[in-house]
Amino acid sequence: MMKRILMISLKIIGVFVAAIVIFLVTVFTVNLISNKSELGKIADYGQFVAVDGKNMNVTIQGQGEETVVLLPGYGTGSPGIDFMPLVEELSPFYKVVVIEPFGYGLSDISEKERSIDNIVDETHEALQQLNIDRYILMGHSIAGIYGLEYVNRYENEVSAFVGIDSSFPSQPVEEFPAESYELLRKSGFLRLIMKLSPDETALQEVDEATKEQVRMISLKNVMNPNILSEGEQMEHNFKVAQDLTFPKKLPVFFFLAANTTDVEGWEEGHEEQIKDSMHGEVMSFEGGHYLHHTRSKEIVENFRRLYEVK
Repeated sequence: MMKRILMISLKIIGVFVAAIVIFLVTVFTVNLISNKSELGKIADYGQFVAVDGKNMNVTIQGQGEETVVLLPGYGTGSPGIDFMPLVEELSPFYKVVVIEPFGYGLSDISEKERSIDNIVDETHEALQQLNIDRYILMGHSIAGIYGLEYVNRYENEVSAFVGIDSSFPSQPVEEFPAESYELLRKSGFLRLIMKLSPDETALQEVDEATKEQVRMISLKNVMNPNILSEGEQMEHNFKVAQDLTFPKKLPVFFFLAANTTDVEGWEEGHEEQIKDSMHGEVMSFEGGHYLHHTRSKEIVENFRRLYEVK
């Protein structure tokens, strides 16, 4: 009797183990096939500029006399598409340039680590290649850190800085589990997780074809070597920015998501950044972290009002 029970138990365990193996192999294979298939379905947009011997993708829209340069938040799959609502509001008044850093959107992968120095240097080189030497810098999320370094290094080129729910240097930075993310990507589980989980960062007011493009580009880029490197460098990059302040005469405007609870002292941290500024303002709007998806009209209206009376 005991021998029979043991044999049945071993068979059940064997079936269970086999099911897990089949599941893992299926997830891996589907991810591999999908990655290759989707690459051929991604539509080109924007234009390439040569930066450090590689191609960096940028989009340009609008014919205004002044230029606004948009910088994305960390890990944004397709900045050129993600910023569409904001570009639509800005482009009647400004020339609008969206930068897709290496590892983002349709840009190449760089072999260089994603230090704040390299990211700022590459962004500046892209603008130099486009013969843009005077502009308003507008950035989402972690672009608040890179932007702080940027305006100190190229103060004579930047006419204003605008942060959209942007990071500030003294906020806490969590340890980044790069190896775990890399394993999830290679195994195919990141694709599975992204499919099963609702995407709170997704654009809502776009057609299904555009949503599909964003999905494919995001899967192409998710936790690629540059995104992983940027995550690993994040703590260092924030520490570098802690020694920096915005130039006193530079207009600085922050548009924040109201009632943010993820970071303690969110609004106070931004108020601290502009305490010595001659032209500084912090405004809050109801909405999520990707505030430009839902509040682009209000952001642009208030920016234009504040910037024109600076």
